Amino acid sequence: MTQPLRYAINVTLDGCCSHEEGLPPDDESMAFWTDELRRSDALLYGRVTYELMQGAWRRPDSGEWPDWMDASEVAFSEVMDPMRKVVASATLDKVDWNAELLDGDVVDAVRRLKERPGRGISLGGVRLPVALAAAGLIDEYMFVVHPVVAGRGPRLLEGVDVTLELVERRDFRSGATMQRYRPV
Repeated sequence: MTQPLRYAINVTLDGCCSHEEGLPPDDESMAFWTDELRRSDALLYGRVTYELMQGAWRRPDSGEWPDWMDASEVAFSEVMDPMRKVVASATLDKVDWNAELLDGDVVDAVRRLKERPGRGISLGGVRLPVALAAAGLIDEYMFVVHPVVAGRGPRLLEGVDVTLELVERRDFRSGATMQRYRPV
């Protein structure tokens, strides 16, 4: 039995996935994302998302979290920081932050990764999920849809044709909604 690959991302009403668009995080959404991390043993990112997440959520060399972080962001960081990360990149020669690089063809490498024992793999980003969705490797899709029209930015799963079944929905006080789907 393979472990599940779960794709999770924030998205605007018009399908944009830029981290700069959408509502600012609040205690409720950060607690939700922290719990989502706990469902998996590993995080799978492409280079861009890996570097973005590392810049935001890696524990600084000083060992102290920055003053700008509130308690909910510190809690998220404390779960993410020690987690195993797997990075798909054709441009990076090495990674750190508890990370390993995927070797060879990304689709084959992720198939092998799913065969390892574990509770699941959390997938993030915009471009890497397109290739994995097209190959039928994603077992669960989870979108936190923000009541914002961005009008610009990368689009969610551009060019992918997949039919999904809604299995869970949750409304946040902010007006965002979490929608969890499984492929049909």
